[in-house]
Amino acid sequence: MTNSPATSSLVLPDLLPITPFTAPARGEVLLPGSKSLTNRALLLAALGRTPLTLSGALFSEDTRLMAAALRALGCAVEADEAACTLRVSNQDQLFQSTAPVDLFVGLAGTAARFLTALCAAAPRGIYRLDGVEQMRKRPMAGLIDALRTLGADVRCPGEEGFFPLEIHARGLSGGAIELDASASSQLLSALLMVAPTASAPIDIQLIGQVRWTFVEMTRRLMAEFGVELAPAVDGHFTVSPTAYAPPAEHAIEPDATAASYWQTLPFVVGGELALPGLRPPGSGLQGDAAYAEVLQRVIARPAGTLLDEDFREISDTFLSLAAITPLLNGPTRLTGLAHTRHQETDRVAGMATELRRLGQDVIEEEDSLTITPRPLKAGQTIETYGDHRFAMSFAILGCHDLHGDGRPWLSIAQPGVCAKTFPHFFELLASVREKSSSK
Repeated sequence: MTNSPATSSLVLPDLLPITPFTAPARGEVLLPGSKSLTNRALLLAALGRTPLTLSGALFSEDTRLMAAALRALGCAVEADEAACTLRVSNQDQLFQSTAPVDLFVGLAGTAARFLTALCAAAPRGIYRLDGVEQMRKRPMAGLIDALRTLGADVRCPGEEGFFPLEIHARGLSGGAIELDASASSQLLSALLMVAPTASAPIDIQLIGQVRWTFVEMTRRLMAEFGVELAPAVDGHFTVSPTAYAPPAEHAIEPDATAASYWQTLPFVVGGELALPGLRPPGSGLQGDAAYAEVLQRVIARPAGTLLDEDFREISDTFLSLAAITPLLNGPTRLTGLAHTRHQETDRVAGMATELRRLGQDVIEEEDSLTITPRPLKAGQTIETYGDHRFAMSFAILGCHDLHGDGRPWLSIAQPGVCAKTFPHFFELLASVREKSSSK
């Protein structure tokens, strides 16, 4: 078994050469908890009235920012990183501060959207939210507009519709709203989670498309915390005032998005890895589990034919496949990507740039990438754009033994960006490589 510590003891350089595997992958990898579920569960626990322990929780930059914000808002959040547990209590102290509260969200989209909705739903208080410069470019307008329609006083000291925000809380009044969550399903998830705290029912009519896998994650998790919400009908939700009644304990599923790298690794280097606890597609709360089915289609496709995959519902995993397209036996077209241009970076443009750097033939369109494999160029450095998923996906490609003798041929710039969701990724990758090479 390959252990998966909650934090990394490996000091990463600014430029990390990736050592290829010289033997097929083998063993087990213990995945970290889901970031999406950890941050949702933290918010729902804060809205409850009784102490709650989260087991299997993720400890990363994003979840630490969320926990720190809840502490600043008055909750007690006790962390045991060795045991991967978080305990939320003292919810009666939430929103009791008489002084303005400053909340920093870094580049954590979940924390930014969820905390904006939570503070707007507060009965009182002034809350100032900000993040890093990249966070100030991430879409917030749909959520801000919806909260204002519900009576929230949300101010934008900088550019309208973006961070930073200043919220003068007075609770949510209820009523009918329209919400455009096409830029990020987190905008809808944030509103759904706080909607039960409003003084009257909220009718939400969606405008445009939304990634339903993450909305379903939110809806089903709300049910586990005591608030049943019917599925949307023609893009319409009705949420009635309801008190959350969370369980005393809740187990966070292993991260299906993080699993995509380890599911891809045996495809690149051969062998097989076990991922204990990972839910198969359709059996857990995470839509990204469907990436396993994508890999099966990659393996089954006839050589030379076009592989056409729609990643709209599982777009956090598209980089996992895109990065290894130079090794595939034919062209690959990835669609459903347009909204990923507004995440940690423009992921479509960034992926096109890095694949071209490696010598690949890439056609970039607004919503898609088409990659035709060409001989890989060795000696290249992959830029990560402050985005953890670039670092991890191209690290898996770098595990391919291009020279046939284990010499590194690809380097990752700023590998420390993995701290956002997977702090010990490179430590774990080295451990798997050593385990696989041992006799």
